Formats: sequence, C-alpha cells, structure tokens
Amino acid sequence: MWTDILTAVALMLVIEGLLPFISPNAFRSAMQSIVSRDNNTMRIIGLSSMIAGVLILTLVR
Repeated sequence: MWTDILTAVALMLVIEGLLPFISPNAFRSAMQSIVSRDNNTMRIIGLSSMIAGVLILTLVR
C-alpha cells in the first residue's frame, strides 16, 4: 500500500513540475490568475479537481 501512495505522490510532483519547467512565464501568469480568484471559485475548482481525480481512479482501477 505504501508503495502505491509514494508512487502517486511522485507522479503528482513530476506532473506539477512540468509547466514551470517548460514555460515559466505561463506558470507565473497562471499563478497570478489563481491568486486573484475569490474563495468560492477556488473551492469549486478544488472540488472539481477532486471529483475528476476520483473518476479517473475509478476508471483505471
């Protein structure tokens, strides 16, 4: 079980590091856009991301 969790964390770090590595300016712009959003919008984005993740996990497993 720990192997699966650590593998998931490692893949998440690799995927999250792609945009700042490939295009730092686009990453900086995206971060500035995110910071300017209100809390409710951020919650909706976070919830949508979690639901998408659960759906992908359900389809893969």
